[in-house]
Amino acid sequence: MAKVVRDTYLIFLRYLRPTLRNRMVLVFGAVQPLVYLVLFGPLLTEVFGGARSWRVFVPGILVQLVLFGAGFAGFALIADLRSGVAERLRVTPVSRVALLLGRVLRDVLLLAVQALMLVAAGLLLGLRAPVAGVLVGLALVTGLAVAIASLSYVLAMSTGREDAFAPLLSTVTLPLMLLSGILLPMDLAPGWLEAVSWANPFRYVVDATRAAFAGDYATATVGWGAAVTVALVVVSVALGTRRFRAENA
Repeated sequence: MAKVVRDTYLIFLRYLRPTLRNRMVLVFGAVQPLVYLVLFGPLLTEVFGGARSWRVFVPGILVQLVLFGAGFAGFALIADLRSGVAERLRVTPVSRVALLLGRVLRDVLLLAVQALMLVAAGLLLGLRAPVAGVLVGLALVTGLAVAIASLSYVLAMSTGREDAFAPLLSTVTLPLMLLSGILLPMDLAPGWLEAVSWANPFRYVVDATRAAFAGDYATATVGWGAAVTVALVVVSVALGTRRFRAENA
Protein backbone atom coordinates (compact mmCIF):
# COMPACT_ATOMS: atom_id res chain seq x y z
CA MET A 1 0.00 0.00 0.00
CA ALA A 2 2.83 2.41 0.83
CA LYS A 3 4.35 1.76 -2.60
CA VAL A 4 1.03 2.40 -4.33
CA VAL A 5 0.60 5.71 -2.47
CA ARG A 6 4.16 6.81 -3.24
CA ASP A 7 3.94 5.82 -6.90
CA THR A 8 0.52 7.48 -7.25
CA TYR A 9 2.00 10.71 -5.90
CA LEU A 10 4.92 10.52 -8.36
CA ILE A 11 2.62 9.92 -11.34
CA PHE A 12 0.34 12.70 -10.11
CA LEU A 13 3.30 15.13 -10.05
CA ARG A 14 4.49 13.93 -13.45
CA TYR A 15 1.17 14.96 -15.05
CA LEU A 16 0.52 17.98 -12.84
CA ARG A 17 3.70 19.86 -13.75
CA PRO A 18 2.75 20.45 -17.42
CA THR A 19 -0.65 21.69 -16.24
CA LEU A 20 0.94 24.19 -13.87
CA ARG A 21 3.19 25.46 -16.64
CA ASN A 22 0.14 26.04 -18.86
CA ARG A 23 -2.40 27.68 -16.58
CA MET A 24 -4.65 28.55 -19.50
CA VAL A 25 -5.78 24.92 -19.38
CA LEU A 26 -7.64 25.82 -16.19
CA VAL A 27 -9.43 28.69 -17.90
CA PHE A 28 -10.28 27.02 -21.22
CA GLY A 29 -11.70 23.96 -19.49
CA ALA A 30 -14.27 26.13 -17.73
CA VAL A 31 -15.16 28.34 -20.71
CA GLN A 32 -18.08 26.30 -22.03
CA PRO A 33 -19.79 25.85 -18.63
CA LEU A 34 -19.17 29.53 -17.91
CA VAL A 35 -20.85 30.50 -21.20
CA TYR A 36 -23.88 28.42 -20.22
CA LEU A 37 -23.84 30.07 -16.80
CA VAL A 38 -23.73 33.62 -18.14
CA LEU A 39 -25.92 33.32 -21.24
CA PHE A 40 -28.45 30.65 -20.25
CA GLY A 41 -28.63 31.04 -16.48
CA PRO A 42 -30.39 34.45 -16.50
CA LEU A 43 -33.21 32.96 -18.59
CA LEU A 44 -34.09 30.66 -15.70
CA THR A 45 -34.70 33.56 -13.35
CA GLU A 46 -37.97 34.07 -15.21
CA VAL A 47 -38.87 30.40 -14.64
CA PHE A 48 -37.80 29.77 -11.05
CA GLY A 49 -37.26 33.28 -9.79
CA GLY A 50 -34.17 34.91 -8.26
CA ALA A 51 -31.69 32.95 -6.20
CA ARG A 52 -33.57 29.66 -6.59
CA SER A 53 -32.82 29.61 -10.31
CA TRP A 54 -29.10 29.66 -9.59
CA ARG A 55 -29.43 26.89 -6.99
CA VAL A 56 -31.02 24.83 -9.74
CA PHE A 57 -28.66 25.77 -12.57
CA VAL A 58 -25.20 25.99 -10.97
CA PRO A 59 -25.22 22.38 -9.66
CA GLY A 60 -26.24 21.19 -13.12
CA ILE A 61 -23.41 23.14 -14.72
CA LEU A 62 -20.95 21.62 -12.25
CA VAL A 63 -22.00 18.14 -13.30
CA GLN A 64 -21.73 19.17 -16.96
CA LEU A 65 -18.18 20.40 -16.30
CA VAL A 66 -17.27 17.04 -14.80
CA LEU A 67 -19.06 15.01 -17.45
CA PHE A 68 -17.19 16.63 -20.33
CA GLY A 69 -13.95 17.57 -18.56
CA ALA A 70 -13.32 14.13 -17.05
CA GLY A 71 -14.84 12.40 -20.07
CA PHE A 72 -12.24 13.89 -22.40
CA ALA A 73 -9.36 12.85 -20.11
CA GLY A 74 -8.80 9.76 -22.23
CA PHE A 75 -7.47 11.81 -25.14
CA ALA A 76 -4.27 12.49 -23.18
CA LEU A 77 -3.76 8.76 -22.63
CA ILE A 78 -4.21 8.03 -26.34
CA ALA A 79 -1.54 10.65 -27.07
CA ASP A 80 0.79 8.96 -24.58
CA LEU A 81 0.15 5.57 -26.16
CA ARG A 82 0.93 6.92 -29.62
CA SER A 83 4.07 8.82 -28.56
CA GLY A 84 5.52 5.93 -26.56
CA VAL A 85 5.29 7.64 -23.15
CA ALA A 86 2.97 4.94 -21.82
CA GLU A 87 5.32 2.25 -23.09
CA ARG A 88 8.27 3.81 -21.26
CA LEU A 89 6.28 3.92 -18.03
CA ARG A 90 5.46 0.24 -18.39
CA VAL A 91 9.10 -0.80 -18.09
CA THR A 92 9.56 1.10 -14.83
CA PRO A 93 8.89 -0.53 -11.43
CA VAL A 94 6.03 1.90 -10.75
CA SER A 95 2.79 0.37 -9.50
CA ARG A 96 0.33 -0.35 -12.31
CA VAL A 97 -2.53 0.89 -10.14
CA ALA A 98 -0.67 4.19 -9.65
CA LEU A 99 -0.57 4.69 -13.42
CA LEU A 100 -4.34 5.10 -13.26
CA LEU A 101 -4.76 6.81 -9.89
CA GLY A 102 -2.03 9.40 -10.50
CA ARG A 103 -3.68 10.50 -13.73
CA VAL A 104 -7.13 10.55 -12.17
CA LEU A 105 -5.97 12.67 -9.22
CA ARG A 106 -4.50 15.24 -11.60
CA ASP A 107 -7.77 15.37 -13.53
CA VAL A 108 -9.82 15.69 -10.32
CA LEU A 109 -7.64 18.52 -9.00
CA LEU A 110 -7.99 20.40 -12.30
CA LEU A 111 -11.76 19.97 -12.30
CA ALA A 112 -12.02 20.97 -8.64
CA VAL A 113 -10.28 24.28 -9.37
CA GLN A 114 -12.58 24.87 -12.35
CA ALA A 115 -15.62 24.00 -10.22
CA LEU A 116 -14.60 26.59 -7.65
CA MET A 117 -14.28 29.15 -10.44
CA LEU A 118 -17.81 28.36 -11.61
CA VAL A 119 -19.21 28.61 -8.07
CA ALA A 120 -17.50 31.98 -7.68
CA ALA A 121 -19.03 33.14 -10.97
CA GLY A 122 -22.41 31.87 -9.80
CA LEU A 123 -22.10 33.90 -6.60
CA LEU A 124 -21.43 37.02 -8.64
CA LEU A 125 -24.51 36.32 -10.76
CA GLY A 126 -26.81 35.82 -7.79
CA LEU A 127 -26.27 32.34 -6.37
CA ARG A 128 -27.09 32.14 -2.68
CA ALA A 129 -26.40 28.80 -1.01
CA PRO A 130 -25.16 27.67 2.42
CA VAL A 131 -21.43 27.00 2.63
CA ALA A 132 -22.03 23.48 3.91
CA GLY A 133 -24.35 22.80 0.98
CA VAL A 134 -21.77 24.00 -1.52
CA LEU A 135 -19.13 21.77 0.10
CA VAL A 136 -21.43 18.74 -0.03
CA GLY A 137 -22.22 19.46 -3.66
CA LEU A 138 -18.55 19.82 -4.53
CA ALA A 139 -17.80 16.53 -2.77
CA LEU A 140 -20.43 14.80 -4.91
CA VAL A 141 -19.14 16.18 -8.20
CA THR A 142 -15.55 15.39 -7.17
CA GLY A 143 -16.49 11.77 -6.64
CA LEU A 144 -18.24 11.80 -9.98
CA ALA A 145 -15.07 13.17 -11.59
CA VAL A 146 -13.06 10.22 -10.24
CA ALA A 147 -15.57 7.80 -11.75
CA ILE A 148 -15.84 9.44 -15.16
CA ALA A 149 -12.09 9.98 -15.56
CA SER A 150 -11.44 6.31 -14.75
CA LEU A 151 -14.03 5.17 -17.28
CA SER A 152 -12.61 7.58 -19.85
CA TYR A 153 -9.20 5.93 -19.56
CA VAL A 154 -10.80 2.50 -19.94
CA LEU A 155 -12.54 3.62 -23.14
CA ALA A 156 -9.34 5.25 -24.40
CA MET A 157 -7.36 2.04 -23.98
CA SER A 158 -10.17 0.03 -25.56
CA THR A 159 -10.30 2.20 -28.69
CA GLY A 160 -6.67 3.31 -28.92
CA ARG A 161 -7.39 6.04 -31.49
CA GLU A 162 -8.89 9.52 -31.32
CA ASP A 163 -11.10 8.92 -34.37
CA ALA A 164 -12.75 6.02 -32.56
CA PHE A 165 -12.74 7.48 -29.06
CA ALA A 166 -14.32 10.86 -29.95
CA PRO A 167 -17.56 9.60 -31.58
CA LEU A 168 -17.98 6.95 -28.90
CA LEU A 169 -17.60 9.59 -26.20
CA SER A 170 -20.09 11.94 -27.87
CA THR A 171 -22.61 9.15 -28.33
CA VAL A 172 -22.43 8.28 -24.63
CA THR A 173 -22.16 11.71 -22.99
CA LEU A 174 -24.86 13.64 -24.87
CA PRO A 175 -27.85 11.48 -23.83
CA LEU A 176 -26.43 11.17 -20.32
CA MET A 177 -26.26 14.96 -20.09
CA LEU A 178 -29.77 15.54 -21.42
CA LEU A 179 -31.35 12.81 -19.28
CA SER A 180 -29.62 13.95 -16.08
CA GLY A 181 -31.53 17.24 -15.97
CA ILE A 182 -28.43 19.39 -16.10
CA LEU A 183 -30.11 22.33 -17.81
CA LEU A 184 -33.61 21.90 -16.37
CA PRO A 185 -34.91 19.55 -13.65
CA MET A 186 -36.34 16.35 -15.10
CA ASP A 187 -39.53 16.72 -13.07
CA LEU A 188 -40.50 19.32 -15.71
CA ALA A 189 -40.28 16.66 -18.43
CA PRO A 190 -43.17 14.55 -19.79
CA GLY A 191 -43.88 11.43 -17.76
CA TRP A 192 -42.24 8.99 -20.17
CA LEU A 193 -39.06 11.07 -20.40
CA GLU A 194 -38.81 11.45 -16.64
CA ALA A 195 -39.26 7.70 -16.24
CA VAL A 196 -36.38 7.07 -18.65
CA SER A 197 -34.18 9.55 -16.79
CA TRP A 198 -34.33 7.47 -13.60
CA ALA A 199 -32.15 4.89 -15.34
CA ASN A 200 -29.41 7.53 -15.68
CA PRO A 201 -27.15 7.47 -12.60
CA PHE A 202 -26.09 11.08 -13.20
CA ARG A 203 -29.63 12.27 -12.50
CA TYR A 204 -29.26 11.16 -8.87
CA VAL A 205 -26.02 13.14 -8.53
CA VAL A 206 -27.57 16.26 -10.11
CA ASP A 207 -30.65 16.07 -7.87
CA ALA A 208 -28.51 15.50 -4.77
CA THR A 209 -26.23 18.43 -5.58
CA ARG A 210 -29.23 20.70 -6.06
CA ALA A 211 -30.71 19.56 -2.77
CA ALA A 212 -27.40 20.26 -1.02
CA PHE A 213 -27.17 23.75 -2.52
CA ALA A 214 -30.70 24.37 -1.24
CA GLY A 215 -29.65 23.33 2.28
CA ASP A 216 -31.64 20.07 2.29
CA TYR A 217 -28.97 17.70 3.61
CA ALA A 218 -30.86 15.02 5.55
CA THR A 219 -33.01 13.89 2.65
CA ALA A 220 -33.36 10.71 0.62
CA THR A 221 -32.33 12.69 -2.46
CA VAL A 222 -28.89 13.44 -1.03
CA GLY A 223 -28.59 9.90 0.29
CA TRP A 224 -29.33 8.36 -3.09
CA GLY A 225 -26.96 10.76 -4.80
CA ALA A 226 -24.14 9.91 -2.39
CA ALA A 227 -24.80 6.17 -2.73
CA VAL A 228 -24.80 6.31 -6.52
CA THR A 229 -21.60 8.39 -6.52
CA VAL A 230 -19.80 5.92 -4.27
CA ALA A 231 -20.98 2.99 -6.39
CA LEU A 232 -19.78 4.68 -9.57
CA VAL A 233 -16.37 5.37 -8.03
CA VAL A 234 -15.93 1.79 -6.82
CA VAL A 235 -16.99 0.20 -10.12
CA SER A 236 -15.09 2.61 -12.39
CA VAL A 237 -11.83 2.52 -10.42
CA ALA A 238 -12.02 -1.29 -10.30
CA LEU A 239 -12.52 -1.43 -14.07
CA GLY A 240 -9.75 1.08 -14.66
CA THR A 241 -7.33 -0.74 -12.36
CA ARG A 242 -8.07 -4.05 -14.05
CA ARG A 243 -7.55 -2.58 -17.48
CA PHE A 244 -4.26 -0.86 -16.57
CA ARG A 245 -2.96 -4.08 -15.04
CA ALA A 246 -3.92 -6.05 -18.14
CA GLU A 247 -2.32 -3.50 -20.46
CA ASN A 248 0.88 -3.41 -18.42
CA ALA A 249 1.16 -7.13 -17.67
